[in-house]
Amino acid sequence: MIKVVGIRFKKAGKTYFFDPDNIDFQIGDSAIVETSRGMEFGHVVQSVHDVNEEHVVQPLKKVIRKADNQDIERVAQNEKREKEAMSICQQKINNHKLDMKLVDVEYTFDNNKIVFYFTADGRVDFRELVKDLASVFRMRIELRQIGVRDEAKMLGGLGPCGRMLCCHSFLDDFQPVSVRMAKEQNLSLNPTKISGICSRLMCCLKYEQDTYEQIRRGMPKIGREVETPDGPGVVLEHLVVMERVKARVRLPDGNMEVRDYPMESIQGHNQGMVLADDDEDEPWQEDGLEN
Repeated sequence: MIKVVGIRFKKAGKTYFFDPDNIDFQIGDSAIVETSRGMEFGHVVQSVHDVNEEHVVQPLKKVIRKADNQDIERVAQNEKREKEAMSICQQKINNHKLDMKLVDVEYTFDNNKIVFYFTADGRVDFRELVKDLASVFRMRIELRQIGVRDEAKMLGGLGPCGRMLCCHSFLDDFQPVSVRMAKEQNLSLNPTKISGICSRLMCCLKYEQDTYEQIRRGMPKIGREVETPDGPGVVLEHLVVMERVKARVRLPDGNMEVRDYPMESIQGHNQGMVLADDDEDEPWQEDGLEN
């Protein structure tokens, strides 16, 4: 076991482990750490605790110190400078007539580098743009192309549910999402219905998938003959959320009628489920990972 402290650099970013170096960190504290980009300012989201060494990327870097008021003031100043840099860079992009969309600007804590994040449909030759930016800011310039999911994560917004986007508020990483999940959850396969504001499949399709699979394992397959409380019937539909089964039954008077029943009232109901087939030909299917 090894002692670590979990630090996050962005609101909904990944959590990275660092050696606390015998400093008592509590959740909500701020810290200065050494990263591959230089010194960075981060927030403690996991207090000092023990983890297995195989869960840690070695060598584990030590925390430099707790952040003080001067560090917090520097971060505030950097945020103001980022807004100015955003305006300058956008003007330079317009001057060079580059087909790219500037999304965000980030100063490193030690002011050694500025990172400009942008989206574009293809490759962009921004060499002249970098030269212009370097002459203005007099520091290292990095232009990083991101995908539409990352853009939504950075900018935020409201999802179809009316709440703040999950990727912007708490998701630390994107999970694979596929059309099969929408099929198994009996959702409309209209792309506008199951896509987020990033135009990709909604991340929340992943949240309930395990529950749907678990419940459907105990349901009889569609088309299977079963014994219902009203007599023999054939399964027509799964009402997974309510854990009920809709079946066509033959009543004692000989008439056929469609009724739904609690799953446990169906005799021999534990017949296994049928997963929807993957539709590889769907033009808007994706694996949910965007680089």
